Formats: sequence, C-alpha cells, structure tokens
Amino acid sequence: MGIHMMKRFSKFIQSALLVGYVLATGLAHADRVKDLTTLASQRSNQLIGYGLVVGLQGTGDDASVPFTVQSMKAMLAQMGVRIDGPLTDFEAATATARVNISNSAAVLVTAELPGFAKPGQRIDVNVSAIGKASNLRGGSLVMTALRGVDGEIYAIAQGALTATGIDASAAGSKVAIGVPTSARIPSGGIVERIVDNPFESAANVVLNVRENDFSTTTAIVNAINKKFGDGVAQALDGVSVSVRAPQNLNQRVAFMSMVESLEVSPGEPPARVVINSRTGTVVINRSVRVTAAAVSHGTISVAISATNEVSQPNALAGGQTAANQNADIAVAEPNKPMFLFQPGVELRQIVDAVNQVGATPSALIAILEALKSSGSLRAELVII
Repeated sequence: MGIHMMKRFSKFIQSALLVGYVLATGLAHADRVKDLTTLASQRSNQLIGYGLVVGLQGTGDDASVPFTVQSMKAMLAQMGVRIDGPLTDFEAATATARVNISNSAAVLVTAELPGFAKPGQRIDVNVSAIGKASNLRGGSLVMTALRGVDGEIYAIAQGALTATGIDASAAGSKVAIGVPTSARIPSGGIVERIVDNPFESAANVVLNVRENDFSTTTAIVNAINKKFGDGVAQALDGVSVSVRAPQNLNQRVAFMSMVESLEVSPGEPPARVVINSRTGTVVINRSVRVTAAAVSHGTISVAISATNEVSQPNALAGGQTAANQNADIAVAEPNKPMFLFQPGVELRQIVDAVNQVGATPSALIAILEALKSSGSLRAELVII
C-alpha cells in the first residue's frame, strides 16, 4: 500500500471515529424491546429432506452414483413406470430403458420453519448437490418431504431452482463464479404441520435477550414493571425475562404488542475487537482500552534473484554443455519507529499511532493480536 493510499486510509478511519465519538457522546439511545429480545415460544426449527433435481443439461450425477440411480428408479416405479435395464450416463443399453441419468442429481434440501408457522404458508428452501453434479442451474426439484428432528414431516418442497453460481469452460479455459452446486427456491416449501409451542397455555411469557447482558435485562424488567406494575416482569438470568401475561389469547397478543413497543436504553456492550483474517477488516468498539505497552512494527523483506547460465564445452577436451544457476539473496529490514501506549488509551489513539508508522490493515491485525497475547489489550479478540 502506497503512502498516498495510507493517508487516505488514515483519514477515513479518523472520520469514522469522529462520527462514532459524536454519536457516543450524545443522548443515550433507546431501543424497542422487540429489537433487543426474542420470544422464547417463537423459536424456529430446522428442516431437512432428500430429493431429486431433474431437467439439468447433462451436469448432474452419473451412473456411478448409486443413490441417484436407486432414487430415480424408485420415483418412476411409484408413477407406474417400470425400468428393467440399467440407467447410464447417456442411454440404456436396452430398449426398455432410455433415461439419461446425467440430467438429474441427488440433493439435500434444507429449510427453516419460522415460529407460529401455519399449514399453507410458504417458506424458502435451500438445495445442495451431494453427488457428482457440477451445476444445478436450470433444474427443478421434485416433490420432497422436509422432516424435523423428530422425524415428522412439517413441509413439502418443490419448484424451479434459482442458482446464482456460474461454471463455464471452453478451449481449456474455465471460469467459475459463485457455487453452482447450491441453489434456492424462494417460497418453494409449503408448511404442512403446526409445531406445538407453550405460548397459548403457559402462565408466563419468556423473553430472551439477544445479547447476554445483565444491564440490558435489568433495564427491560424495570421498563415493563414501570408501565404495567411491579411484579409483572422478573429476570430469570442475564438472558431471560419472565413476563406475566393475560390468559385470554386476544388480550395476550395485545399485551405483548405493547411490551415490544416499550423503549429501553440497553447496557454498553463489552470491549470487543473483531478481525476478519480473510479480508483484513478490523472493527473495534469504543469500549476498547489498553494498558501501557510499547510496540515496534517492522517488515523484513527477503529477495532472491536467480540467473541461469550455460557453460560452453571445450571441444578439444571433450567437455559437455552444463547449466549453472547463480542465486543472490538479499535481506532488508527497514527501520520503523517504536510508539508507546499509555495506560487507558482509547480507540482513536490506537489507530492513529498504528497509522503513523505506515502499517497496513494486515499489520494492524498482527499488532492487535500481539497486544492481546501480551495482556495489554483489555478487550475480547474475535477472529472470523
């Protein structure tokens, strides 16, 4: 990264920090209860199923995938079509079977069943190849049963696939964008069964805070009790809040709508540094502090240059032509200044100090990891 780009990066960071500092020092922000919590009885459930995708242009499984061949024969048998000969990649050897198995693929179908889902509602489904299929683009999923962890069927999926991945090759060149062996069917599943939940019969309704924070949980309990009276809400732990709700379902729904609309000032999040090692992205919240620490940043560059030479033989001596390789190795370690972090340093000073030594984002990640290992970084370091 050049000096000009580093200056632009530094200015961008400083501007972002200035905006964050102004927002943080302003009035306390209040969030709605519905944005901070989820209803325990409204939990979603995972569904899974096994099915076949047909209509592919020769990009499906081949005859060496046994479960695809067995599934195709079983599906055709249920429809009254009997196949005695084997299924091949192109055409069966016998005249009784002419099915191109490469136009179909065995897939796993997954979906998420939302809470309170009722029969007849539609859900999105994901389709993923499990055999030798190279591309699911243009295929259609045959009717597939989606089962829950208890083995019961809760939804049926079917429809045309929407695959965003592209895999094209020609004249020895290949271009791949995305993953063509995975696809989606928007609204491709129909709910067939209701999942029992305690919302109708339970005496109390439980709200789960999205982020485990005792301060946020206490603030929610105080807001509910202030609005509806003491004892209506009670904290179970740092995550769950039990709320005494009316037994009449109509009144309970109306009561929960008022609870969700209450505004609460959540607690400050814990000091955390999130690093994406693949993209070099570093996100640091304003609660991060460091103790006294000295950091020296330097980069060692090793350059190896090789020169191939051919030695000419001496014809009179009966010599032979030989290849010689001469290698030069140079090691350079540019000097970088050392900067000192005083106790209680804030986010702005950390980033400014790192930028002053010309560190790239990848070097910033290395510095933060070293500070955490030394015990100077008073924050949780999360690497994704």
